Amino acid sequence: MSRQLAELEQVLRLLITEHGKLLTQLDAQQDAMRAFRTDRIEDITTLQEATRLRIGTLDNKRRVLVLQIARLIRLPDEPTLAKLAEVFPQRRTVLIGLRDELRDVMLKIQSRTSIAARLAGTVLGHLNTAVRLLAGAVEQAGVYTKHGTPRVAPRIGAMEAVG
Repeated sequence: MSRQLAELEQVLRLLITEHGKLLTQLDAQQDAMRAFRTDRIEDITTLQEATRLRIGTLDNKRRVLVLQIARLIRLPDEPTLAKLAEVFPQRRTVLIGLRDELRDVMLKIQSRTSIAARLAGTVLGHLNTAVRLLAGAVEQAGVYTKHGTPRVAPRIGAMEAVG
């Protein structure tokens, strides 16, 4: 039992470390977005994907460990860290501390990603408007007057159509 708890604590520490890396990468990505450095944004996005994969792997490992512990202490479902802290009072401070630290880092990540999502939504909105204006201009191709309205070309005659 103590082996699984020690492994769980180690996995939680690794999760905190990986989430911290992701937070640092998000800050670097936002700095690159402010500076319009697309090459840097692409590099950071690649790093973020690798970090997210490691977080997913660690989270699966955490779930497996929690389920193993739950089976050993005969709990019907997957317990939370608070429930495990109640069952193992000698590890309570460590488990609750790790949970709180992980929660804090995750909340910081959530706030950073919401800022990036709003920025991306705004940029996409501007691009959508630009494309619609361009499509409208192409649709009404022709000569424009000095007031900016399109002038309809005169009808072509039979001689012009043939020749």
